[in-house]
Amino acid sequence: MIRVLLAEDQGMMRGALALLLGMERDMEVVAQVSTGDAIVPTALTARPDVALLDIELPGRSGLDAATELREEVPDCRVLILTTFGRPGYLRRAMEAGAAGFLVKDGPVEELAEAIRRVLGGETVVDPVLAAAALSAGPSPLTARERDALNASVDGATVADIAAKLNLSESTVRNYLSSAIGKTRTRNRMEAVRAARQQGWL
Repeated sequence: MIRVLLAEDQGMMRGALALLLGMERDMEVVAQVSTGDAIVPTALTARPDVALLDIELPGRSGLDAATELREEVPDCRVLILTTFGRPGYLRRAMEAGAAGFLVKDGPVEELAEAIRRVLGGETVVDPVLAAAALSAGPSPLTARERDALNASVDGATVADIAAKLNLSESTVRNYLSSAIGKTRTRNRMEAVRAARQQGWL
């Protein structure tokens, strides 16, 4: 039996996925979590063969958890299943060591087959998204520019961001200014929106 861990914050979606995958002759959902923080501790206990992760989860993202899973539970293959088919997300998922990336609007038969394929050592990626990711290119933002944009999401002041990131205010202004330039926007809120649409944040 293929042991599957599900990480999905919407209870109805999680329950439906668990039910549908449980009907497959060779699969068993051994754990379900609703937050990103719970993924790695649960995987260490349940020892799944495949972790099916959403990206946008409370606590931490599925992408961050995928990176840690690769280190802590190296036998577990990661398959990202998301509503948001953004090219930047696909690139970041592959960098995090994910073996697959699918969007949620596909049929469950495709998902079950993707789980079997990643367990067999293949990489499975939504073909439309793969083409978009290739044409979009890599994120132009540095890690620190992403940090500064992420920290400004709730309308935080430059002083707040500087304190949170342990940086000087002038350094934060430089990072934000650079990110605004790279996203070709007029201010940091527009830069956050543009970077999110591309999947860079």
